[in-house]
Amino acid sequence: MKAILMTEAGGVDVLQLRDIPTPQIKSPTEVLVELKAAGVNPIDTKIRKRGSFYPEFSSPILGCDGAGIVVEVGDGVTRFRKGDEVYFCAGGLGRPETGNYAQYTVVEEDYVAKKPQSLSFAEAACAPLVLITAWEAMCDRISLGADDKILIHGGAGGVGHVAIQLAKLRGAEVATTVSNPDKERLVRKLGADYPILYKQKDFINAIMDWTKGKGADAAFDTVGGKTFFDTCQAVKVYGDIVTILEPDCHSSSLKTARNRNLRISLELMLTPALMNLQEGLKHQRKILEQCAVWFDEGKLTIHLEHTFPLESASVAHQMIESGSTTGKIALII
Repeated sequence: MKAILMTEAGGVDVLQLRDIPTPQIKSPTEVLVELKAAGVNPIDTKIRKRGSFYPEFSSPILGCDGAGIVVEVGDGVTRFRKGDEVYFCAGGLGRPETGNYAQYTVVEEDYVAKKPQSLSFAEAACAPLVLITAWEAMCDRISLGADDKILIHGGAGGVGHVAIQLAKLRGAEVATTVSNPDKERLVRKLGADYPILYKQKDFINAIMDWTKGKGADAAFDTVGGKTFFDTCQAVKVYGDIVTILEPDCHSSSLKTARNRNLRISLELMLTPALMNLQEGLKHQRKILEQCAVWFDEGKLTIHLEHTFPLESASVAHQMIESGSTTGKIALII
């Protein structure tokens, strides 16, 4: 099969299209998937630059998100049969035999969900990681309820645009930061109640005005850095903050968060994969199954901004690293 291999850690030139053996089913509960598309995520670019999570393996295939057709099933597989269309977040972290920048991949059936019928393969392929991240933040960490007011940073981004929709499905009111009027129009279309053009307006003051001085019930930080610490001033006393970035406590203080008695949660949806937590991986599959229902009911949408052929994976990486992308990017295989 053809696959994009990461020949070493470095710039985009280390992503090379190669012919390699097609992976084979080794466990009775695995399925072989002919990939039709792969999602491209910021984690892919970070692994490419710094090296994989498994340095003992060389030339890994990147890509955590994938969608395709089941072409072979193990003897113990009960949930799928040949011809099923599926999507999943599995592999792509550095092991050589898995990853979705390729024509085929092998996945445990427990980590795979049926593809939403209403989505193309490209749309489905770029959905899983952001769906799981947003769900774990909005539902598992915050327990967001009806009429809660939440601040979501980067609402036009991959995770942010899904988080807005999940928050609205839970009945919350959503404020979100965006950088320009085009992104403002997108987040309004997705249901955001109060887009804040942060380059023109201080988001802390905007949130305090919006909440009549109380502060948001919760905040979801997809930006990190100074934004995380500033957000502590915009959340109510005894409120919640979830961040997908590691706060740099050497550069700023958590004193404001402590004084306001905030509950801080760190969200990393890769933990079950990195620690081989099977129940966690099954929970993530169930998230995808529920989201598939919502996609097909018209309650969720995925904003696919760009697609590239498999051999142009390096271009997709460059676009993500530019920091100006909206929504998601997929590779067509």
